Formats: sequence, structure tokens, C-alpha cells
Amino acid sequence: MESAHGRGRSTDFGNITSAALLFPSSPADIAALLRAAPGTTVSFRGRGHSVMGQALAPGGVVVDMPSLGLPGAASGARINVSADRGYVDAGGEQQWIDVLRASLRQGVAPRSWTDYLRLTVGGTLSNAGISGQAFRHGPQISNVLELDVITGNGETVTCSKAQNADLFDAALGGLGQFGVIVRARIVLIYTHSNRKSK
Repeated sequence: MESAHGRGRSTDFGNITSAALLFPSSPADIAALLRAAPGTTVSFRGRGHSVMGQALAPGGVVVDMPSLGLPGAASGARINVSADRGYVDAGGEQQWIDVLRASLRQGVAPRSWTDYLRLTVGGTLSNAGISGQAFRHGPQISNVLELDVITGNGETVTCSKAQNADLFDAALGGLGQFGVIVRARIVLIYTHSNRKSK
């Protein structure tokens, strides 16, 4: 962890300033911070597209989520299309453009994604993920099968409609109030040129 001053990630247009930045190399680093600093204001910053301090922690710690996806990060590959191409597991720090590119190489794509693809998976799922495709396939949160969420006490929990359903429902669209999304299992569909023949 380092001082937030002079990093560009430590302030916003509302002049909200954080005290420190954490550049995690794995979700375990985030969990350790939350366990070690109960009562400390912690915020999770994806690509910095939120407004009026939503991604900042006044006097607290900002977790730089893109650090999880950097080459050499302990968390390893953070976008994995399933063997049957039915879903993709994506780290919460991943941009939708990268998820789309990885899935298109397999002839599939997320069923619903944001209209601006340079947002993060965790960020849009925390905000419901409503886009121009929502009328056809529902918002992004309706197209998630499973999550890994780190709760405020530093516990990493896998959740879905069948397992830890209360946390699953709360984290999707919950603005980060119930934990940080570090992995999402997202429904994929075949692209037009790769549809299965009947």
C-alpha cells in the first residue's frame, strides 16, 4: 500500500481525496486488507468512470482493481471461456472489451453487455449493467450465473442463485455495499455466424 498523493487515482472532480492506494496482485491481497483494517473506509476503483467520489474513499484506502489483471499478477489469467462455450469467468477488474474479444475468438459473446465497453465487469455488475440490449436479454445482472465476492470482513464467498443466494442478489446491483465482485461467471451465446445448426 502506498500514499495516494500524486497518483491520479487519489482525487476526483468533487475534490474527494483518499489517504492510500492498494495495488493488489491477487484477490487474497484485497481480503487481507479488509481483515486488517476493520472500520476503515475502503473503495474499489475500476477504470474511474464513476462520479462524485463513488470510487474514492475520503481519508481511506482505494483499491486499484486493474492491478489484478496486470502481467505477472499472482491472480493469473482472469478471462476464461468454458470448454462448452456456455459461459466466461471474468475477473471483476476486466474491461468488457477484453471479455468480448476473448469470447469472440471462441465464436461466442456475452448475451448482454454495456454500451461502453471500456467499463469493468465488477463495476457494471455492481450498478445493474443496463444497456441497449436490456430490452432483449435483460440487464447484465440477469445474465450472471455465479460470483466470487469478497465481503467487508475479508471473506471470499462463491455465490449464485443456488448457493449463498442472498449475497448473490445483494452484490448484483448493490453498488459494492455488500462486497467487491472479483469474479463473475457470465452467460455466453453463439455469435450470428457461429450459431449451432439444428
